[in-house]
Amino acid sequence: MAAPALLLLLVLPAGAWPGLGLPRRPCVHCCRPAWPPAAPGSFAHRSDGDEWVRLPRVRPTIDISILKGEKGEAGVRGRSGRSGKEGPPGSRGLQGRKGQKGQVGPPGAPCQRAYAAFSVGRREGLHSSDALQAVPFDTELVNLDGAFDLASGRFLCTVPGVYFLSLNVHTWNYKETYLHIMCNRQATAVLYAQPSERSVMQTQSLLLLLATGDTVWVRMFQRDRDNAIYGEHGDLYITFSGHLVKPDAEL
Repeated sequence: MAAPALLLLLVLPAGAWPGLGLPRRPCVHCCRPAWPPAAPGSFAHRSDGDEWVRLPRVRPTIDISILKGEKGEAGVRGRSGRSGKEGPPGSRGLQGRKGQKGQVGPPGAPCQRAYAAFSVGRREGLHSSDALQAVPFDTELVNLDGAFDLASGRFLCTVPGVYFLSLNVHTWNYKETYLHIMCNRQATAVLYAQPSERSVMQTQSLLLLLATGDTVWVRMFQRDRDNAIYGEHGDLYITFSGHLVKPDAEL
């Protein structure tokens, strides 16, 4: 009986006799490690002998790429940062194309111009009876706004500015003609003719800057000679005229 039993043990594989109490060792090939490999910390059999050794513990590594999740939603936009410093001015660009012509604008307010003018005359002759005598006039040709008083022979300035003034007279035979164009109490120009056997026309003109309230008039100036100007009722020999050239507001 012993011989058949020994023969049976030799024929059966090792996994078929667990109940026989024999120690089980993993099968290790001589050319490659056992499969599946032994866990770290367990015992393994060296291929060059029967000695059992403890395998070193190795920290497991995880492949992060296989743990990457899906792309998340966009977050809330943050607040804008502060403005940076102003940079240097750039170079001038190319000239653009000419634009279209605009529409005609509304008409402007009418220009309000100031006017002042006078022209008066005297038909009767006049002899000086005083050293300083104003020449009155009896004929009104132009008198805007009644600024010239014929009886006193004075023009009252109501529109300040530059005025052109002109005085024309006819001399008397053998008598002196001596007149002043006056501004207030100041003589500004002289009209003079010496005594002669022939009477002639004499004229004097000037530009004068007048202020509001100034008066312009003609004065006869008597010296040691008889001073006179000639006149007739049929013709107008003596005239005194003036008009505004430029208002003071435009100067």
